[in-house]
Amino acid sequence: MNDVVTAGEALGCLRADGRVLLGGTATLSVAGAEANVAIGLARLGHAVRYAGAVGDDQFGALIRRTLRAEGVGTAFLRTDPSAPTGIILFEERLSGVTRVDYHRVASAGSRLASADVVAALDAGSAPPAVFHATGVTMALGPGPRAAVLAGARRARELGARVCLDVNHRTRLWEAEEARRAFSGLVAGLDIVVASDDELPLIAPGDDEAARVASLLERGVREVVVKHGARGATVHTPGGGVHRDAVPVTAVDTVGAGDAFVAGYLSGLLDGLDVDRRLERGVTLGAFAVATRGDWEGLPYRSELHLTGVPSGEAVR
Repeated sequence: MNDVVTAGEALGCLRADGRVLLGGTATLSVAGAEANVAIGLARLGHAVRYAGAVGDDQFGALIRRTLRAEGVGTAFLRTDPSAPTGIILFEERLSGVTRVDYHRVASAGSRLASADVVAALDAGSAPPAVFHATGVTMALGPGPRAAVLAGARRARELGARVCLDVNHRTRLWEAEEARRAFSGLVAGLDIVVASDDELPLIAPGDDEAARVASLLERGVREVVVKHGARGATVHTPGGGVHRDAVPVTAVDTVGAGDAFVAGYLSGLLDGLDVDRRLERGVTLGAFAVATRGDWEGLPYRSELHLTGVPSGEAVR
């Protein structure tokens, strides 16, 4: 069984316990948009393959070990001995305000190739149900961008649905470059996920309604618009469905969007209708913001009900 194939750059992650310039300590972990989604799906019982590249170093070993421990398939996570694993540094400056530093130039992950992604899609006795990618990977350079395009084409040939989370990172590329890249991909997409401020990067129009209409006219089946604390809306040719966010005390918002995508795709794989897919998406988003870390607090299937448990109640 192979429910989802995803591809991207997994990073070694340093989370500083205080201001970096003052020294101190940091915790080690793993980060990366597609890796977060893969772990979220695997915890809910879905079969996931991850395509990417890491360096022949300790961070690369940590990434491989973490993904395997979380049940994510790593047969197509290639080791590149000539390039280092990328690193991301998180520094909390204020409550809810995190500063991010990247160290990923010329990293192994930036050398993701079309062959890596196509091989992961072609493996197994049956094609995957979904191929998932993000704009983060497309921002890493011509090679990863071509890899996402090749993956989308091959996934379509195999009958898989293609999902793109725009996930725009202003530190990685300019908005106009992103628009050009996305314009060549839209016709091959089944699901587009974007926050309301990212939507203009992938669709023309003067407002959200016009942008959504543009994507649906070009063949996208589902346009999922994330509104942060106001929840999310899914637009299909049959109309729109909205779900409010699950009210929780926010501790760390990093990774919330990836958690939402994992929940939404999980609902799709389980055959849920759009409203219940959204419900699962906002549920995973709530787990993400209520706990520290990109993916560490994401739930297992048996825990999905916990956002409905009153605060302070013991779960026995």
